[in-house]
Amino acid sequence: MVQSLLALTPTLVVIAFFLIGPSNWSRRRTWTRAVTCAFVAAVALRYIVWRLTETVLPYPNDGINFYWVWFIFVVELLAFSEVVLFLILMSRYVDRSAEADRLGRPFFQRRHSDLPTVDVFIPTYNEPLDVLERTIVGTLALDYPRDKLKVYVLDDGRRDWLKTFCEAHGAVHVTRSDNAHAKAGNMNNGLRVSSGDFIAIFDADFVPYRNFLRRTLPFFSDETVGIVQTPQHFFNVDPVQSNLGLENIWPDEQRLFFDEIAPSRDGWDVSFCCGSCSIARRKAIDAIGGFPTESITEDLLTTLSMLNKGYKTRYLNERLSMGLAAENLTGYFVQRERWCQGGIQTLYLHNGPLRGPGLSLFQRIMFLPMSWLVQYLVRFAVLLVPIVYLWLGALPLYFTDVADYVSNQVPVFAAYFLLMLWITPTRYLPVVSSAIGTFAAFRMLPTVISSLVRPFGKPFKVTPKGSGNEESSFDAYTFTWIAGFIAVTATGLVINIVPETARIQGAFSAIAALWSGINVVVLVIASLICFEKPRRLFQAFKLDEPVRVDGTTGRVVSLSLEKAVVAVPTETRFRSPQVKLNLDGFEPIDAELRQATQRRGDISRSGDKRRYYLHLHFDLRGSERDKMTVKLYTGRYSRDVPDIDKVAVSVNLLLRAFGRTRGV
Repeated sequence: MVQSLLALTPTLVVIAFFLIGPSNWSRRRTWTRAVTCAFVAAVALRYIVWRLTETVLPYPNDGINFYWVWFIFVVELLAFSEVVLFLILMSRYVDRSAEADRLGRPFFQRRHSDLPTVDVFIPTYNEPLDVLERTIVGTLALDYPRDKLKVYVLDDGRRDWLKTFCEAHGAVHVTRSDNAHAKAGNMNNGLRVSSGDFIAIFDADFVPYRNFLRRTLPFFSDETVGIVQTPQHFFNVDPVQSNLGLENIWPDEQRLFFDEIAPSRDGWDVSFCCGSCSIARRKAIDAIGGFPTESITEDLLTTLSMLNKGYKTRYLNERLSMGLAAENLTGYFVQRERWCQGGIQTLYLHNGPLRGPGLSLFQRIMFLPMSWLVQYLVRFAVLLVPIVYLWLGALPLYFTDVADYVSNQVPVFAAYFLLMLWITPTRYLPVVSSAIGTFAAFRMLPTVISSLVRPFGKPFKVTPKGSGNEESSFDAYTFTWIAGFIAVTATGLVINIVPETARIQGAFSAIAALWSGINVVVLVIASLICFEKPRRLFQAFKLDEPVRVDGTTGRVVSLSLEKAVVAVPTETRFRSPQVKLNLDGFEPIDAELRQATQRRGDISRSGDKRRYYLHLHFDLRGSERDKMTVKLYTGRYSRDVPDIDKVAVSVNLLLRAFGRTRGV
């Protein structure tokens, strides 16, 4: 008993530290982050020293097991290196909103003739009109003098219907004879036909908020600023949220990067351009010879090339645009495989982090693609260790005692998880976050390996957009891998639990059993992501605004370009399904009443019906449709998951797993 309590002492120290310190500190202050990250780094260093001196070096050279021990330790060293870099990075945080306020006043008080000219590039290849119209109409509505703003639709699809749409709306339609160098080549062609002082870039599926230029342009008062990047927010759920059934209680996967990591990178002056939702100084782009074409992630390479020339990137963590997240797993992996390959490509380039001139040692280290190189290898090793032990009896370390293991490894997990929950309380849950990373590992690890072996030659792939996922589909490849690991882990666990069939005996068996159990839970959650739920193609926004339907007063609670859901307080009758919808700021809209529903919460205990929800469908055309697009997509509404309801997440996952296993 005494030995067990002593083994738990380091973990109790970690918990006490977080209860006394970080739980009472502001997570936005640099000194609190620095102290907390330094503490976690010390816990991790203590563990890695113990691993080397007590569990690796004493291991006898007995053949293949010896190399297995060293392989696992090398993987842990890589993980330790990534964690240390992450801790250094997250020890700072910068919020530039106050700076935008301060710089904005004098910037826009200048004479109209002194305001800079801005060109907006919308590179497009195969996106449909319902995707492109939002971006084009929203961009044309930017709050900036019209004679100082030009919108260029860079069409690598050379589509006549898009040319017609652009001409009707006042955008410049640009094509070229070939598609050389994909997006980078397309934007370089845009540079040749434009002349604005600044270049704002929005992918074909992103819509800027009206105040985008008013918040970002003032940063260029500093002549050394080459790019200002803003976060990417989305008006649809991503496939991970949807497939796990967590649409309204779990944030999209990219929130951790854009809300937490990117501001910390900016605090160290190693922020980078993410392509869309950014604005760049033309002089800086000209200085690097245009957008780099050597990598399929031209945005990251643009940042590195500008750093080579002495320019820097600023990150403004404000919601200033909205776009489409990957709509299905196909798009999800196309996007991430491109990011992964592009990041690894920079290692081989003359203007990358290893060879680029003008970079400090710190910048070189912070621009290494460590996350891509390490995270999926680590996740795969975590799955593999208990399997190798249960089936082959190969220990991953020279094992002394359970108490030693608990004393040294458990504090590391506790410190890291508590750090993440403190730094990003609304963006992280250990088991769910691990499951999402594990799900991706089976496709991304081969991409990492192939990119290291053959970094170039794979063509640029555009993330498919506008396709939605109207029917149920299934990621058989990933599910097969996950199911295989579950089967092998669970079978090995059962065999060794039953005394008559047990193959492994020893103190490590208890740890292996717990490790296996956690892996199975993580894999089961990961397997749920493989089953794609059907999703509608249109996006509706929740709101609460007054409206009239054929003279009846109500509240519009959901609105899209094609549909409105209106709550009426009392039972209402209409003589015809054809009604007039009177929405503030619009001409009366001809709508069709297709359905009237009730929600459980709107029925009193006595059974009285308190509220009807009228589902009204309409078909807006011309200027009225453009007006609705501007209303919906340029800053008045958003789709947010402000906090994680941990109980709701757990219950939803349990119900989804139970329902899926019953279905199987």
